[in-house]
Amino acid sequence: MRHYISAGLGVTAGFVSALALFPAAQAADSTANHGLDLIREAFQRVRAEYVRPVSDSELVSAAINGMVNSLDPHSAYMDPKEMADMQIQTTGVFGGVGLEVTGENGQVKVVTAMDDTPASHAGIKTGDFISAIDGVSLQGVSLNDAVEKMRGPARSKVTLTILRSGEKQPLDLTMMREIIPVQSVKSEVKGDIGYIRISSFSENTDSGVRKAIANIRAKLGSNVRGYVLDLRNNPGGLLDQAIKVSSDFLNAGIVVSTRGRNPEDNERFDVKGSGDLTGGRPIEVLINGGTASAAEIVSGALQDNRRVTIIGDTSFGKGSVQTIIPLGGHDGGALRLTTARYYTPSGRSIQAVGITPDIAVSNMTDKEQTQADKEAPFSEATLARHLDPEGAHRKTDVVELRPEQGKKYDDFQLDYAVGRLDGTLTPTGLPREQTADASH
Repeated sequence: MRHYISAGLGVTAGFVSALALFPAAQAADSTANHGLDLIREAFQRVRAEYVRPVSDSELVSAAINGMVNSLDPHSAYMDPKEMADMQIQTTGVFGGVGLEVTGENGQVKVVTAMDDTPASHAGIKTGDFISAIDGVSLQGVSLNDAVEKMRGPARSKVTLTILRSGEKQPLDLTMMREIIPVQSVKSEVKGDIGYIRISSFSENTDSGVRKAIANIRAKLGSNVRGYVLDLRNNPGGLLDQAIKVSSDFLNAGIVVSTRGRNPEDNERFDVKGSGDLTGGRPIEVLINGGTASAAEIVSGALQDNRRVTIIGDTSFGKGSVQTIIPLGGHDGGALRLTTARYYTPSGRSIQAVGITPDIAVSNMTDKEQTQADKEAPFSEATLARHLDPEGAHRKTDVVELRPEQGKKYDDFQLDYAVGRLDGTLTPTGLPREQTADASH
């Protein structure tokens, strides 16, 4: 079984048939037996009397979906096709537009648009709702079916109707599907600063980070002043990759621990590998409200080990671990079941709280923030049935540095991080020459 931690619920919605999962429960107490009898009777009634014929497999899948979906936002049942889709997302490629989506109150909500995909180029934003695909309403359509409709052959067109807070009319965005590679790491140099962007944690993320660091060192040699690790809008992925990536920047210490209902779910993961690949260079980590799960594990590990400075907005706050549990052999699909909470090295849970940055920096001006405050917030804490936080509460009153009104920035958060590393910014975010002028 593999641990998978992601806020992108992508292709699932969840519930379990006692008929399929609990044969051993026949010997359980009378309450459990009565419940199983009710499920069996309902199954037989629907199969025999529903207005149209319904296959046993359809009923079983619906039963499993209903049970698991009632637990929390991240537990789900995946039928065999959905299981294959998840494996593709973590290991291969697929034809589509590059969206991570979730279900909210029967609607399809955007978690993030992957970097350099048709969706990101079309301007789809976190928090948008997709109401129709190719003019056909998604009302009553399952999340899985909606995702399937968005996928298709490369070079085929698809039109998504977007509902966006602040827009009076729906937006019809037409884009060309592309092969979406699971390339989770990109890098470049910005002056004497190495920039590494991780968009998700798939099977090749750690090797991608190692390659990125090697490429940066090959270009800059000993002149590397520091690194910016960009984890913004990273919805998560594989736990083992989060542990390996954290170890790439640490020489020793704890990365993360997990605690669950069963003893086997209680584990501690220490730094492993050959030590800090950056040679101790300063590192700034960028996070925002779309930074979730595995990305939060990395952020928390590096923050608690005092290896980095975290810059940006408070992260999403998904502090739970899902385990993939195959069912019924090859044709049974699998459960993605929440089995544990995870804790940063200092022992804190970020569930429904998030990682608070060391330096709060926003890409929005005061005016843009005022408008954003009118919209419904989107984080783990706003999801229905989310696991409760443990003690701490999400900070909503953090004072942030903001771009100057009327001044154009492509990416104020990134500019701020690079400026801190290369010495062109003061700790307050002002250019050093501007500070010097003000002192006269």
